[in-house]
Amino acid sequence: MTRSLTRFLRRLSRHTSGVAMTEFALIFPFILGVGLMGMETANRVLVQMKVAQLASQIADNASRIGDQSMLEDRKIYEGDINDLFYGAWMQGGDSIDLYRHGRVILSSLEVVPDTEDQQYIHWQRCLGMKNHVSSYGIEGDGRTSDDLPGMGPAGEEVTAFADGAVMFVEISYDYQPLIGAPLTFNEGDIHVISSFTVRNDRDLTRIYQRSSTNPDPVARCDTYGNVSATG
Repeated sequence: MTRSLTRFLRRLSRHTSGVAMTEFALIFPFILGVGLMGMETANRVLVQMKVAQLASQIADNASRIGDQSMLEDRKIYEGDINDLFYGAWMQGGDSIDLYRHGRVILSSLEVVPDTEDQQYIHWQRCLGMKNHVSSYGIEGDGRTSDDLPGMGPAGEEVTAFADGAVMFVEISYDYQPLIGAPLTFNEGDIHVISSFTVRNDRDLTRIYQRSSTNPDPVARCDTYGNVSATG
């Protein structure tokens, strides 16, 4: 019995057909982890790019909206702003569930009337379920005191010119990982800004309603909702 077992073990020691499979089994978890981490990193980059493009799209479109007339400055309406938010959702916000996991803040940066260059935030409109307040000021800031240098990171603020306006967009979005911990990193907030100067002469007095009897919803910044809130 002992001799048979010894001979069997000797024969077994000479067999190497399972070595490669064993090595692969040992290294496979590492290969899988690296692959999943690469997939997560690529997804993060794509989402970051999409959010940045949406911010630029909203700011650009906000600088163009309004009724065009040869007789008066272009008026903007609450319905126009709602269409901006809905358009962003249609163009890509739906694919990342932008308004469920994020917050879009549109601000009109202007010069206080009868001043040379005192900056203030005339109005803001917001949409999204994320609890986030603008990092660069809220509606009314700068109106009563010259303490608003503009909007944007310190030292890089954008400013409006007299009788003009800058449409400033800020998006804060909670990144939704594909895989999650421990195969992901930096999965927190995606924060982007974009701004465009209003191209045409615009009526800066207020945002209008097309119908006083059936007004469009107002995307107020003290409420939190999804795109259906403006639909």
